[in-house]
Amino acid sequence: MSTIQVENIVKSFGSQRAVDGVNFEVNPGEIFGLLGPNGAGKTTTIRIILDIFKPDSGNVAILGGPMTEDKKNRIGYLPEERGLYQEIKLEQCLVYLATLKGLSKAEANKRVSEYLERFDLADSRKKKLKELSKGMQQKAQLIVTLVHEPEILIIDEPFSALDPVNTQMVKDLLLEQRAKGRTIVLCTHQMHQVEELCDRIVLIDKGKAMLYGDLNEIRRQYAGQDLILRTPTLLPATIPGVSSYLRTNGGYHLKLAAGTAPQAVLAELVKENILVEQFEIAMPTMDEIFIRVVTGETPNE
Repeated sequence: MSTIQVENIVKSFGSQRAVDGVNFEVNPGEIFGLLGPNGAGKTTTIRIILDIFKPDSGNVAILGGPMTEDKKNRIGYLPEERGLYQEIKLEQCLVYLATLKGLSKAEANKRVSEYLERFDLADSRKKKLKELSKGMQQKAQLIVTLVHEPEILIIDEPFSALDPVNTQMVKDLLLEQRAKGRTIVLCTHQMHQVEELCDRIVLIDKGKAMLYGDLNEIRRQYAGQDLILRTPTLLPATIPGVSSYLRTNGGYHLKLAAGTAPQAVLAELVKENILVEQFEIAMPTMDEIFIRVVTGETPNE
């Protein structure tokens, strides 16, 4: 059974239709990317899922049915905008927010203390939130999202303001949560993080779902006939079946002539005694696919 099921939701604000017939489902034990340019309708979709907004039409099922107060305590939500109490000391704030999610004060103290150690915030536990850096506040917000061990995580730009070390720590945490069977909805503009983490995605543009499905299948759908070749051998000026090529860092990017099969090019390279260390179809990055979708380009046939 899907953890989250979104069926043909529509939401307008005045004459502006923010979400226009969006459908998708999110399954247990997956990281699901909710993607789109600014103003595409992602935040409105999240707020409908969380029952903050009511859709004009369509339905959302959470854990098998409508949202309830009990189900809200089984969700961890990290908004893009930080919402912590700036005048309160870090540990006091985190414990208080954990108790709002149903934890006893003793359990909240225990879990918060463990997370403060893990997130390298233990030495700042008595500081007010406003005294912390943006990266430290982001880690504090993540603790609030995780501390009650929710079944569903909805996280909006979790890597904002984090350095590479803390970014990797957050990625490890997300993978750990997925391994526990948790459902994770990841909303981010960092497409390389999507490529690394997400199992499936939906890409929303102008309120409509433009792409939906398995990430690797979508990348194959948008792949062309370009090839990546890695070789220490200098290539000849012309290669049968190759219309042009570019030297890249450590290899070559080959454009095939129309009607040429990659295997034919590989045979030509072997015939010319060119040492082939890597030979593969050039898969598009999510950045490239993102741009092509929002600018109206279609997948390769």
